[in-house]
Amino acid sequence: MTAPLDMAPLAYWVALAALMGLAFGSFSTVVAWRWPREESLVHPRSHCGSCERTLSVLELIPVLSWCIQGGRCRGCGERVHWRYPVMEVGSAALAAAAIAGFGPTWKGLAAALLGVALVPVVVIDLEHRLIPGVIVIPAAVAGLALMIASDPSGWWKPVAGAAGAAGFIFLLWLAYPAGMGFGDVQLALLLGAVLGASVVPALFLAFGAGAAIGAVLLVRHGAAARKMAVPFGPFLAAGALVALWWGPSMIGWYADRLG
Repeated sequence: MTAPLDMAPLAYWVALAALMGLAFGSFSTVVAWRWPREESLVHPRSHCGSCERTLSVLELIPVLSWCIQGGRCRGCGERVHWRYPVMEVGSAALAAAAIAGFGPTWKGLAAALLGVALVPVVVIDLEHRLIPGVIVIPAAVAGLALMIASDPSGWWKPVAGAAGAAGFIFLLWLAYPAGMGFGDVQLALLLGAVLGASVVPALFLAFGAGAAIGAVLLVRHGAAARKMAVPFGPFLAAGALVALWWGPSMIGWYADRLG
C-alpha cells in the first residue's frame, strides 16, 4: 500500500482491524437473522426479536452491550442469543489476525475481508443450509480487486484461482445438485479470488473433512446417513482459513515430493 501506512506501528493497524471487524461482525448478526427470512437488511432499525422494541445506540455496541445487559433485552428481559457476541468477537479476531500476519497491505485487507465474510457464511449455512450471496458476491469482487492491487503484474493468479475454484464446484453442482448448492459455487469464487493457487489445498482439506464426517455418520447411522444433509460451507471456510496461512507451504511440500 502507500508509504504513510508504514509510519504507524503494526499494533495500531491490528487494533483498527479489530474494531472494523467488530463493526462488520455486528452487521453480520443482522444478516444472519434477516437474510434467510427474506427481510430487509436496512429497515426497520435494529430491534428486539421478542418485544419489537427499537434498540438504542448504547444497546448496539458490539460485545460490550451484550455483556453489560447480561445477555438480555433491557425492555422485556428476553435472553439474547450468545451467537451475537461470538460472531462479533470472531470477526474482530480474524480481521486482526489477518493484518498481524500480512501487515497493512492489500493482501492483508483481502485476508481480513475473507475472514469476516466467512463468519456469517458459516452461521447461516449451519442454521439454514444456505450461503448468503449478499455477503459472498460483493466480498468476491472486492477480494479480487484487492489481490490484483497487491500484485498487478500477477493479476491473472487471483483471476485463475477464482475461475478455477468456482468452475470446479460448478461442475460438481451440475453433476449432483442435491449434494452441492449453487451457494457453494459462489463461495468458491470468493476463496479462489483471495487464495489464488492456495485454493487447491483449501478445497482438498474441505473435501477431506467432509468425507471424514460423512464416514462417521455412515458408521453411526448406516444407510440413513445418505439422507442426512450436511452443509458444505463450514468445510470450505475451515479449509480456506488453513490455506490462507499455510497454503503456500502445503503446495511447496507437495511440489518437493513430486520432484
